[in-house]
Amino acid sequence: MGDIKFFKINGEDVWELRGHSVALEKSLQHLIEKHLEAFLGIKFLASEYSTGKRHGGRIDTHTWFR
Repeated sequence: MGDIKFFKINGEDVWELRGHSVALEKSLQHLIEKHLEAFLGIKFLASEYSTGKRHGGRIDTHTWFR
């Protein structure tokens, strides 16, 4: 699973956290949206947010920075 490694550190003890792949992008998006405040300190507002008629697209995850 990729080249990025994550570790848990507790005092002087270190453990490598094992990763796993996600079959669907949507399930990964939902997991990240559910924990945005813990990961990045930002508030989740909406999923698949429309950018309106002018831009004609969408934003996967709409957030609010405090």
